[in-house]
Amino acid sequence: MEASEDFGPWLARQLKLADMTQTELAQTVDVTRAAVSAWITGRATPRPETIERIARALNTDLATVHTRTADTQAGLPVGWYHRPGHADGGRELGNAAAFAFDADVEVLARETCQNSLDERLTANGQPVRVRYTLHELTGETLARFREAIRWDDLYPHYVTAAAQEQKVGRVIDSGLRDMYEHDRLVLLRVDDYNAAGLTGDDYDDGRFAAVVRRQLDSHKSGSSAGGSYGLGKATLWATSRLGLVLMNSTLSEPHEGRTERRLIGRLDLPWRQVDGSAWAGPAWLGRPDPDSPGAAVARSWWADEETVASLHLTRESGEPGTSFLIVGAHDVASLVDANRVPDDDEGDDDDSIHRMHRRLVQALGKNFWAAMTGGGDRLPLLEASVRTLRNGEVVLPEERVDPTVTQPSRTRALKAFLDGTTVERLTESGQVAATTVPLQLPTRDGGRGSLGEHRAVLLVTDAEDADGKSNRVAAMRGNRMTVRDAAVPGLPLSINPFQAVLLAGDAAGTQAPFAAEAEEFLRAAEPPEHNKWGQTEELTLTYSPSAYRRIASLTRETNAAIKELVVRPKKKSKAGGGRLAPKLTVGSAKKARRLSAATLPVLEELDAQLLDGGAWQVIGEIRIPAGGHTWRLAPVAKFDVRSGPRPTIEWAELVGVNNCQVVDGTLRLSDEARSATFRGVTDPATHAVRSSLSGLVVELRTGEGESLS
Repeated sequence: MEASEDFGPWLARQLKLADMTQTELAQTVDVTRAAVSAWITGRATPRPETIERIARALNTDLATVHTRTADTQAGLPVGWYHRPGHADGGRELGNAAAFAFDADVEVLARETCQNSLDERLTANGQPVRVRYTLHELTGETLARFREAIRWDDLYPHYVTAAAQEQKVGRVIDSGLRDMYEHDRLVLLRVDDYNAAGLTGDDYDDGRFAAVVRRQLDSHKSGSSAGGSYGLGKATLWATSRLGLVLMNSTLSEPHEGRTERRLIGRLDLPWRQVDGSAWAGPAWLGRPDPDSPGAAVARSWWADEETVASLHLTRESGEPGTSFLIVGAHDVASLVDANRVPDDDEGDDDDSIHRMHRRLVQALGKNFWAAMTGGGDRLPLLEASVRTLRNGEVVLPEERVDPTVTQPSRTRALKAFLDGTTVERLTESGQVAATTVPLQLPTRDGGRGSLGEHRAVLLVTDAEDADGKSNRVAAMRGNRMTVRDAAVPGLPLSINPFQAVLLAGDAAGTQAPFAAEAEEFLRAAEPPEHNKWGQTEELTLTYSPSAYRRIASLTRETNAAIKELVVRPKKKSKAGGGRLAPKLTVGSAKKARRLSAATLPVLEELDAQLLDGGAWQVIGEIRIPAGGHTWRLAPVAKFDVRSGPRPTIEWAELVGVNNCQVVDGTLRLSDEARSATFRGVTDPATHAVRSSLSGLVVELRTGEGESLS
């Protein structure tokens, strides 16, 4: 149950809404003016019989006065306020901020999830939970929703805006035609929990005004915030073909003594003339503000549960956060695979709720896998899910985005870092190698020299097929949203596929030097899309015109460090150790013959070292020729001798590292693979001589009895 608001603040607001003075209330309920003042200031409370008279005076029921969880309906009703046209004749034919992004659900997911991460409540250490709900309305359900948003009041404005030849007009026209011709409307709701909510006054500085009233107001605190331009919220309106977004916020800090069901709606249309009057563009759904001249400005209101339900804005709990409802959601970047047959009820249009559901899941996994990963004593920063409904019935059940499914290798790498289980070099499949790379931070305001050296953390691990393209590095900072995902250039063909992760700024951990300064520097180096680090106007103005070169240096250092970890150097024999003699020949018992590497697998590289206890550890890389042949190879270890047969050594351990597996003592190579790597450890009990005084030969025998030595 929601806690009741204190009687005094509640009564003061109801008098304002009803345009009633304290003296007028005192006369109506037959008390003194001083008694009403005492109620409002909290120095006294009215008697039960007086409360009944107060309810009648406010034209409401007794329960509303007792519970005080909603405003009365006295005085000024909720409705649409349209901003009048400018007195100087100026016109805005659309919200310029919305044109900074495409009407793409992937962009929407990236921007809204980033904003929720920035507003996460950190005191409890819990992640922010973000849920995306696609809801298709048809028939009677659609009719009831249009009534709830006062569609008849909006329709003349839509008709006029749709008739304009600008881009916004064409988008609105397509949205109207789709709704009326197909009797359908797609809602996309974004809910976050364990977030700050739209706190603050309707007009003064604060989260509410930054989102609802203003453009280019980021209102972000802390250097690790993802957003910095105040443009991300525009993706909400850009994704609506009707330019309409409704909001329901549960506040982390009380406003007007309340926290739950703070509602407001904002409509972004181009300049228009309706009924002989000019309107500037935006409009708000709210309660007329009695403090404005003629109550001609709408402000947020505290709604009852029935109103919230009719607007499809009911939240699942009283946990702080905000629900944004995008009315008429669409996805212009959604493309259908020409070779894929759509589901029976999916449809062919770009706004298929099935396709939008799938793209939302993919976008969240691609951009926020790191934020969804926890390890050690650190919980994930984010939990995200997507569900799809039609007229309140489940079409696709809620699907929680799992980073171990969307990005298994990178998730493994980050978790190993958080768990403290990384290694210096990759010697086994599944390991995560970690090192650091330097970022020289410039001084602010064009000063000479360097502020200090930040050490970003670089993680490298084997790639899996589910990761998508391999041999890439994903870079991020404190909020762990992927900022940059790029291929590593100049790699030799013989390396094993890998994935790399660069953790910079606060993401590198509390022990990283100059983490806060690096976070601020990299934030200034991000464009509005937050998809790379490079030269920006903010970087130039805050630091210097050449500051971007520090970013280029970080990239070079990162690529060099990756090559150091994934390209295995050819090692020389240890002093007093054995000799490793790979020979790329094929022979039989009768006559040795040399075959082309184009027709048989080639033992391209061998790396061996002596372990404690006298065992040899061998890592071999095989290049597999094209042709689709299924190869089974048996690696055989032997001592290298000057004459006579070479003594065979047994394997204590033989495993497939990449693109192969060991079956009955042989390597079974993966189909379509062009290279494979195995690792073997010899059994010292089968050594004929001391390992330190011998050389080693590894032969590969095929299933046909041929050998590659």
